Amino acid sequence: MMRPYTPKDNVQAKAYYTDRYWVAPRVPEEPVPEEGVYAEDLAAVKSAHEVLKAYIQRGQLVIHINPEDNFDVLKILKEERWYEMLSELSAVDFLAERGGFEIFYQILNLNTARRIRVKCFVEENRAIESVNPLYRSADWAEREMWDLMGVKVNNHPYLKRLIMPDDWEGHPLRKTYPLEGDEFAQWYEVDKIFGKDARDVIGPENRDPARIDRYDTERFARLGYEVPRGAPADMVDKTEETPIRYQEEEGVFLIKELSPDKSKVLDRRK
Repeated sequence: MMRPYTPKDNVQAKAYYTDRYWVAPRVPEEPVPEEGVYAEDLAAVKSAHEVLKAYIQRGQLVIHINPEDNFDVLKILKEERWYEMLSELSAVDFLAERGGFEIFYQILNLNTARRIRVKCFVEENRAIESVNPLYRSADWAEREMWDLMGVKVNNHPYLKRLIMPDDWEGHPLRKTYPLEGDEFAQWYEVDKIFGKDARDVIGPENRDPARIDRYDTERFARLGYEVPRGAPADMVDKTEETPIRYQEEEGVFLIKELSPDKSKVLDRRK
């Protein structure tokens, strides 16, 4: 029996909040110098493959290429230009805006301490070639990209989920994936451990990490209205206001007890 599915398409286009997030300005893109190391690096790539865009950003070279050229371009930069370390590899979700993912490879030349970021765009359900034969550090990075983003990687030696369980449905880092999980996530552990017959008894999982229960006297601090740890929940609303102290009862040895009424707020920093 299939679980019910709620469509989650085009979530990025739905702006539920317009005043909560600060949008960072774009980092300036500067032209690539005509001479120097980066000019030679770019020329080596252009001699073999098409470069869609190239610029300098924060002192490093950024190259945009076609997705089918990713392996050959990185091979050129490693074997001919000595960029022998792949420090980072991942994907950025642009499904709602462009219908796919931007893949980036961050590589480092240990001799010159120069960095290059190689970017390419792959459409959803289109595979990218594994660069694991070139850089062993790509192994788990490509597995994580498949696991959490759903970007398929061809010719990977062991492409399976890295973080989520093998039988998990969906890819949790996609922007269309609900923050609290979908129907499958809400019932996963209940079904796995107790079986579907226990759903009515246990109920769905709460996967909201920001949820706070004010009646939880074990893990929820009620500043100014404290109750003893583990006290019954019915004490919460009956507790009178308690004075705020900076130390516990009896204080600390050789340290004078502090309290808000003895504190002083400086008008300006010394």
